Amino acid sequence: MKTLAIRLEPDQDLKLCLEQFVSENSVLAACMLTCVGSLKNAVLRLANSDSILKRDGPFEIVSLVGTFSENGCHLHCSLSDENGNMIGGHLLPGNNIFTTAEVVIVEVENFQFIREFDKQTGFDELVVTRKCKLNF
Repeated sequence: MKTLAIRLEPDQDLKLCLEQFVSENSVLAACMLTCVGSLKNAVLRLANSDSILKRDGPFEIVSLVGTFSENGCHLHCSLSDENGNMIGGHLLPGNNIFTTAEVVIVEVENFQFIREFDKQTGFDELVVTRKCKLNF
């Protein structure tokens, strides 16, 4: 595994910047290790729905989890407001950094992740391929 790290600054778009960072580093398969920071606003797709939740913040990033492939990412985010109330969902573009986002991503070097349409789910789903045989 290879570790990558980036700090995002105020007003940058969390999802778009992460996708750009992964692309610029020619990452074929990775997962989110950690993300700490804050957002000015939230734009999330809710579970099993086409509904999009849009809220003004600021919010603390409580968790950000997911995978990165060469043709897209799948990220879920949990956020808390000034009262500790939580919201969460599928991270969409439009989540702008408030103060910072400190991100560590782990590249899984022996694999390639791609996203392909899955008839059963109706979504582009992760397809995992080994790039080389692993010896244990």
